[in-house]
Parts: sequence; structure tokens; C-alpha cells
Amino acid sequence: MAKCDICGKGVHFGNNVSHSHRRSNAIWHANIRNVKCKVNGAAKRMHVCTRCLRSGAVERA
Repeated sequence: MAKCDICGKGVHFGNNVSHSHRRSNAIWHANIRNVKCKVNGAAKRMHVCTRCLRSGAVERA
């Protein structure tokens, strides 16, 4: 679910590295919001990241 319908931004994987340099798995989630947008004149619920909302890539309904 955590994937933007506009730009495709989703989760990123990597490592948490401690001071002693031990590594553990890390996951970073994109800031996704479930918003009502205008698509072809009709209102539709979409999963949109906050960067697309801020930049005006979608028009809120």
C-alpha cells in the first residue's frame, strides 16, 4: 500500500549502523496520504506522497 500512485515512491531498505558498527536491517516508509483527487473530472481516492501533494501534481477534490 505504501506506494505513491503518481510518482511510484515507496519503501527503501538499508542498514542501521550502530556506534560499534554492527548492522541491522532498516526500512524507511514514504510519507503516503490517502486523499480524494480529481481524475478526469471525477473524484477518486488515491495514495499520494506528500511531495506530489505539495508540488501540485494532483488536484484535491
